[in-house]
Amino acid sequence: MLKGIKKIIGPLLCSALLSAPLFAKETIKIAIAGPLSGAYASFGEQLWKGAEQAAKDINAKGGVLGHTLELIRADDACEPKQAIALANRMVDQEDVKAVIGHFCSSSTIPASNIYAESDVLMITPASTNPRVTDRGLKTIFRTCGRDDQQGVVAADFLNEKLNAKKVAVIHDKDTYGKGIADAMMKHLKTLSIDIVLYEGLTRGEKDFNALVTKIKQVKAEAVYFGGLHNEAGPLVRQLREQGSMIPFISGDGIMSEDFVVAAGGAKMVKNVYMTFGADPRTLPEGKRLVDTFRKNGYEPEGYTLYSYATLQIIVKAMEATKSTQGEQLSTWLKANSVETIMGEKAWDEKGDLKTSDYVIYFWDKDGKYHQYKNTVS
Repeated sequence: MLKGIKKIIGPLLCSALLSAPLFAKETIKIAIAGPLSGAYASFGEQLWKGAEQAAKDINAKGGVLGHTLELIRADDACEPKQAIALANRMVDQEDVKAVIGHFCSSSTIPASNIYAESDVLMITPASTNPRVTDRGLKTIFRTCGRDDQQGVVAADFLNEKLNAKKVAVIHDKDTYGKGIADAMMKHLKTLSIDIVLYEGLTRGEKDFNALVTKIKQVKAEAVYFGGLHNEAGPLVRQLREQGSMIPFISGDGIMSEDFVVAAGGAKMVKNVYMTFGADPRTLPEGKRLVDTFRKNGYEPEGYTLYSYATLQIIVKAMEATKSTQGEQLSTWLKANSVETIMGEKAWDEKGDLKTSDYVIYFWDKDGKYHQYKNTVS
């Protein structure tokens, strides 16, 4: 009888011993979701670079909960249908424990339904449409502000600093672009500013000369554009080519030097402004990290440091709860603040930041952006 038991227990014990090291080395998978290919790949690269450096730094200190972080590249190309398929694959096949992303709100909104249903924490560093968090999904957060916040900042700037009385509002018909344009326009109306043109263009278009002619015909004193750099650049270039130097204001969707390239060079972006959070590269906590990126030949513009901070936040919640379950992480984040390289972050019950720090930026003669400080030279 004893020999029989040994025959049974022996193989089981060996199997357990063999599997133990594998479990000890098991990674915690985090998806980095955004446009890693296509027209808006520069934004996806910002998300990837920030998270990649954060994972290196965290793993060098021992990882999280005794495990190594493993990042999964999740390319949605800013296409909603692709984002949905991607989200299902991340949950069902990759078994990710959290998601950093997506970038485009039109991708984030449908994909977030899948993460929430699967109890996976999703924190977007970049999707600003209010619907991302207004739907009451427990595991959905962001580390950026909202369009109804940056829209107000843009409208006040048009009124108080540019003294524009007639504004043309253009958008790209997308969830983000139209959403931010409408949010800005809503506040603009309270300031008794005349909206002389409201029109949508189509993503991928390059010829906006007819639209520029309309803008000139209605005698707009400024243009507000809701959308991304791939369309904003040609629109600005064609305005300048037709002799119009009126101010052009947009949101965080043009926060990339790719915008300057799309506009035809630095000489074309004079009088271009945009809303974005206070530049994280100037914060004391982030300067060492910025130096690291620059030594490696990469300028951490736009959402790079947002993505780095987002991984810090996810890891802090996992360490505090000793869990990777989305709802537990969510409950903890809504009750606690987290110190990041972008300063202290805290969230309300929706998953929005309690404090938003949108400011105005401008492009200089060399095609670099800077925070606006009342006067522009």
